[in-house]
Amino acid sequence: MCGIVGVLDPRAARPAAASEALVRDMAARMAPRGPDGSGVWTDAAAGITLGHRRLSILDLSPAGAQPMESADGRWVLTYNGEVYDHDELARDLDAAGVVRRGHSDTEILLEAVARWGLDRVLERIDGMWAFALWDRRERRLTLVRDRMGEKPLYYGHLGNGEFVFASSLDVLRAHPSFDRPIDRDALALYFRHKYVPAPWSIHRGISKLEPGCRLDVDASGRPGPVVPYWSMLEVAARSTAFDGTPEEAVDRLDGLLRTSVRRRLVADVPVGAFLSGGIDSSTVVAVAQQESSGPVRTFTIGSTSADYDESSDARKVADHLGADHTELVVTDADARNALDRMGAIFDEPFGDSSQVPTFLVAELARRSVTVALSGDGGDELFAGYNRHVWVPAIWGRIGSVPVGLRRVGARVGRGVPPSAWDRASQLLPASRRPRQVGLKVAKVLGVADAASPEEVYGRLVSHWQDPSLLVPGAHEPSTVHSDPSRVPDLGGIVAHMCAVDAVTYLPDDILVKVDRATMAVSLEGRIPLLDRSIVEFAASLPVDLRIRDGRAKWPLRRLLARYVPEGLFERPKSGFGVPIEEWLRGPLRPWAEERLFSPVARSFLDLDVVRSAWVEHQSGRRNNAYELWDVLMFVAWCDERGVGGP
Repeated sequence: MCGIVGVLDPRAARPAAASEALVRDMAARMAPRGPDGSGVWTDAAAGITLGHRRLSILDLSPAGAQPMESADGRWVLTYNGEVYDHDELARDLDAAGVVRRGHSDTEILLEAVARWGLDRVLERIDGMWAFALWDRRERRLTLVRDRMGEKPLYYGHLGNGEFVFASSLDVLRAHPSFDRPIDRDALALYFRHKYVPAPWSIHRGISKLEPGCRLDVDASGRPGPVVPYWSMLEVAARSTAFDGTPEEAVDRLDGLLRTSVRRRLVADVPVGAFLSGGIDSSTVVAVAQQESSGPVRTFTIGSTSADYDESSDARKVADHLGADHTELVVTDADARNALDRMGAIFDEPFGDSSQVPTFLVAELARRSVTVALSGDGGDELFAGYNRHVWVPAIWGRIGSVPVGLRRVGARVGRGVPPSAWDRASQLLPASRRPRQVGLKVAKVLGVADAASPEEVYGRLVSHWQDPSLLVPGAHEPSTVHSDPSRVPDLGGIVAHMCAVDAVTYLPDDILVKVDRATMAVSLEGRIPLLDRSIVEFAASLPVDLRIRDGRAKWPLRRLLARYVPEGLFERPKSGFGVPIEEWLRGPLRPWAEERLFSPVARSFLDLDVVRSAWVEHQSGRRNNAYELWDVLMFVAWCDERGVGGP
């Protein structure tokens, strides 16, 4: 795992030493992504300079250093990621007589491109990556991002005509000519989704390369079109439906996951795994234990808030599997102290409150290991979110009711404070009591007057329902959420949601959270469920195999039951978060008020809209914690970078 950066100056105006110094200084901004080494390569005549920061995982010797030149001298690579099937590629290179200096996947990838060409290599390899490849003969730069978007890659032009790219926006900001203002349209998207979706970034003129895409840039710095070499939506649309029995589907998933985990356990440094006690991480750890010769090291953090604490569940799973388990219970004070780092860790505004526990568990794991497996991706691939069950159920009940009647009923229901629903839920047995009932009821009431199941889904995944009111002058761009016609017909709303989640929420929220939190502590995160073979297999499963007998993620549940008694994992889902509703009404209230109504917030937002949401939240009439958290994290991001204000 590493960080990459590059500058292409068509004027070739800088001497080599000045170009190297510039890129080295820019790369220093991402030292945690690569604490083990750095490198710069430049061709002053071509105006290209590539930089790299290294976190050594495979081949710890200097033979793995980057940027790296191919043996034939034509290609130069700066690369962030892991190619998990590199051993197979290496065997074919050996058979072809290609001599290598070391055994890093960087060199294997580079020499494979030199031997067979980039197109053939991209068709073949599996893993996570963001890399830049410079063709010295053609004077062409190619940027590539992995299929699912595990690794970040930003790019764009500066006002002086230079083309720049990097693993982090903060690296681009370190360029002395960086002049890209905040994009208010992208800011509106942020407040809707709590993240800035690709291809936008928070800065006008800077883009994120979308997952599964490549971009060629010629010697003049002129980029061609962004070209997909693989598309999740196309995979979902074209997959031949799995026609085996349900148990055969579980057998198939078992075999694929074993191979995926086995590959992701390969490293020249210690490897462990995050364990929340939920379905996905427990399945990954269970399979990892089967594939390991000794106890797998697992890491969990617990919370003093019962609604957010799964540490005892994780401990029981770890004990059953025989894992070497480490647990840290963090207090509210510990979590609040971590808040001070969020603005620095996330290089774009990011409002997913589970960023805090994700960072804390990464920090815990890094004390013992350099690589950690995680269970992310299971919800998107196997229909595991509440919305995947709720939306068809809700629409089945309200779709035939006139909108006017639904609107009246929703208005009455919204008059009941979320806390009242929470109190009412106490009448249910603890084993069957959903967590955060008030919040979930409020979500249902918020979609009662929707015109289609796609609109129900769109509202459920929106924080601010009309962010253009919050961000004066913004014109929210169209996305696959606001224009469902951009998604192929996949045969129903559940398949539609899974596919859209996989191309939006997964890469732009979940994977951003994991990448930034782990990289902040120089820990490499690996995600077995996002192996290409598993992704494509999941896309082939009919909805009635993903959700079966009323249970979401049925194949993963059945697989886990082969290794862990169901009583250890069949329980209400709580999610990985922090109690921000209570915090904002209690210990964080002064801190929040200072930021919500600060000069920075006033620079970009309509404070009357913010104040209305704040007053509603404090009165208990509504739970606006997540909307307000988005504002707080935006202000924290601005404060960290000196953006906005007087």
